[in-house]
Amino acid sequence: MSLRPLLHPQKVFDQLIILRTLGLILKVGLTFFASSTFGLSLDRPELIWILSIEALYLLSQLLLRKGGQFRSKTIFMSLLFDTLFWIAWLFFSGGATNAFISLLLLPIAVAAVLLPRWAAWRLTFVSTLAYTLMIFFEPERAMQTQGMNMSSHYWGMWFNFVISSLVLTTSVVFIAQRNREKEAELSVMREAQLRQEKLLALGMASAQMAHQLATPLSSLHLLADEVSDALPNKSMVIDEMKVALGRCENILADLRMATESIRQQKSVIFSVDELITRLQQQLLLWLPQLRLNMALGEEVNLQDNFNADTCLLPVLVALVENAAHASQSKGDDKIQQTDSVKCLESQGDDEATQCVNLTISFLVKEQVLSIAIRDFGEGIPVTLLAQLGHKILKSHQGMGIALLLSHASIERLGGRLLLSNHPEGGAVAEVQLPIMRC
Repeated sequence: MSLRPLLHPQKVFDQLIILRTLGLILKVGLTFFASSTFGLSLDRPELIWILSIEALYLLSQLLLRKGGQFRSKTIFMSLLFDTLFWIAWLFFSGGATNAFISLLLLPIAVAAVLLPRWAAWRLTFVSTLAYTLMIFFEPERAMQTQGMNMSSHYWGMWFNFVISSLVLTTSVVFIAQRNREKEAELSVMREAQLRQEKLLALGMASAQMAHQLATPLSSLHLLADEVSDALPNKSMVIDEMKVALGRCENILADLRMATESIRQQKSVIFSVDELITRLQQQLLLWLPQLRLNMALGEEVNLQDNFNADTCLLPVLVALVENAAHASQSKGDDKIQQTDSVKCLESQGDDEATQCVNLTISFLVKEQVLSIAIRDFGEGIPVTLLAQLGHKILKSHQGMGIALLLSHASIERLGGRLLLSNHPEGGAVAEVQLPIMRC
């Protein structure tokens, strides 16, 4: 499991080094300057060796702090070493009778705040075991003070230590876990807010440009009529220009209609059959070169309804268009013809146009309609799969704005857009929409 602290891992490690340094200074001060004040019984040679080893360990941590991989196991191992150094110092400075035995709780507290639950429990087990062994192996004379048997007092201290460590490993771990979950939720909300701000900016820019395009398109349409009258022998070319201009005007009209629908929050109830019919009509109009294989799963009920708006069909057409470009870039003239898939022929041509091979599958599972659009291109690079549809990306093929808008539109309908690579080649864009059942 990766480290999910409340702070940045590098800052966490730096703070641990500061705490480790302060702990070493405290041990040195108690060993050489305040042992008599606090009644510590010291074994000086062993303590000098322990403090020297700990100083070398601290130095190595300072040298290796840059470029290290700060994961849960790394932080846990450093806290385990801290615990072992505290145990060794306590053992040779009075053992269970040492008044600073509660310092064993420090690594447990740090682990409870920063690390997963297992880390705090393991440190608790190590510290409690060491404390228990210190009491069992403590000389009987150390338990006697002015003729009084102090063993019950030390066992009370041990019980208090166990209760404190259990509190740390339960309540503190729970609170820290809740804080981490809230931080993760806030992070997701911040990313969603930034994405919505980008989409709002794109929407405003699109609306402004659409408004500005209306006038020049009308002018071009009038010019095309004048040129058609002046050059009757070029009527075929002029007709193609008029068709292209008409498509642009239709797109602007659809954009105005979609904008108004979103502003008024209008929704439309589609049936699966109606969606398939309209999608086929749109694709036949805008992408006549497509060679489509429509696959319906056995569990698909054409009368099932789902909630949609005016953006759904444009989103599906845009996804199909992206898939068509991906298939075409691989070389459509090399795609083998199949009996189950026939190429659409353009009207007035004797030969079939160059075709683009696509598959659109409709499946229903757990009241969710899945529309999977598969192309036969090169697929999507693995490094982009997690980012497409969520961020604006710069590449030689574009910036991923269409996918970003499609993802946002489908999310607004309560659905999801999933991108993946097909095992047999090509990419798959899967749109999932919840079905409304009576």
